[in-house]
Amino acid sequence: MRFASAFAFVPLSPTGFALTSPAGSPVSEVEQVASDLSAASSTRMGEGVGEVRSMTGQGTGRCEAALGTATVELRSVNQRGLKVTPRLSDSLSPLESRFEQWLRSRIQRGTLHANATFAPSATVSAGQINLPAVIAYANQLKQVQKQVGEGVTIELTGLLQLPGAVLAGNSELLDPELLWPILVDAANQAIDAMDAMKLAEGEAMAVQLRNEIQSVQRNLESIASLAPRVVDSYRQRLEVKIRRVLEEHSLEFSPNDLLRDIQLYADRSDISEEVTRLASHLKMFVETLHGNDSSGRKLDFIVQEMFRETNTIGSKSGDVEISMRVVEIKCAIERIRELVQNIQ
Repeated sequence: MRFASAFAFVPLSPTGFALTSPAGSPVSEVEQVASDLSAASSTRMGEGVGEVRSMTGQGTGRCEAALGTATVELRSVNQRGLKVTPRLSDSLSPLESRFEQWLRSRIQRGTLHANATFAPSATVSAGQINLPAVIAYANQLKQVQKQVGEGVTIELTGLLQLPGAVLAGNSELLDPELLWPILVDAANQAIDAMDAMKLAEGEAMAVQLRNEIQSVQRNLESIASLAPRVVDSYRQRLEVKIRRVLEEHSLEFSPNDLLRDIQLYADRSDISEEVTRLASHLKMFVETLHGNDSSGRKLDFIVQEMFRETNTIGSKSGDVEISMRVVEIKCAIERIRELVQNIQ
C-alpha cells in the first residue's frame, strides 16, 4: 500500500522537542533536565542545611537586680507576617510601646505573645508608716468607742489599712529608665531560650523537607523519562486507526496529514518547559533551604510556583503513569507547603 511505504520514510520525531547530540542520536530535553537535576541534587543534598527556624517556640528569662526582679515569658506561633502582643505589669506599663518596638526588631515572623512582670525588692517596696495619720485615726476611733461602748477594741493592723496610713516606698527608684535595662536583660534570655527551641524544631522540619524534595525529584525524573513516549504512543494509536480505516475503504492517505496531526498533538502535550521550570524551582528551594537568612516567605513563594508547574504537567500529559507521578508530586508539595508555613 502506498500509505505504508510512504509513512515508513517520514522523518518524524516522536517527542516533538528532540535535540541532536554530536553523534546524531536524538536526546530528549526532559531527560537531560532529569540528569542535571540528579547531579545537582546529589551535590547539594549531601550538605548540611542552614539554620532553619520554626515559628513555634517559647522561652522564659529572669533578671535579678537591686531594684527587683524582671521576668519575661515569650510564646510564638506561626503567622504570615509579624504580630506582637505585649502584656506588662503596672510598674512596667510605661515601657510597653518601647518594649513592643524592641521585640519587633528581634523577631522576623510569627505571632508573639510577651508577658513581662517586675517584682520590686524589699528595700524598694517597703513603705513607711504615716504616724500623724495613724494617731489621728486612733483618736477618732476612741471617740467612736466611747459612744458605742468600751467593749469595742481598736486593732493597729486595721488602722494601717486605712487610706494614707502607710506611705509608699522609694517610688522614685522605679523610674522606667532604670527598669528598662533590667527588662531587656530578661527579654534577651527569653529570646535565646525561644530561639533554641525554634532551631531544634527547625532542624527536624529541614530533614522532612529534604526528604519531600527528594520524593518530588524522583517522580520528576520518572516523568522526564516517560514524556518522550507520550507522542510516540499517540502516533502509534493514530497510525493503527488510519490503517484500519484505509484498508476497510480502500483509500489512500497522505502521510503529511498524519504528520501534521501528530505535530499538533506534540505541541499541545509538550511538557519539556514545565519540567525544566519545576527542576529549576527544586534547585532554588534547596539553595534557599541551605541559606542562613530568614527564608520562610521565599520558600512559600517557590512552593506555589512548584504547584503551578505540576498542575500544568498533569493537564497537558495524557499518559496514565505520568498522571500517577503528578499525583505523588502534588501530595509531596502539599506536605512541603504545610511545613514551610511554619518556617520563620
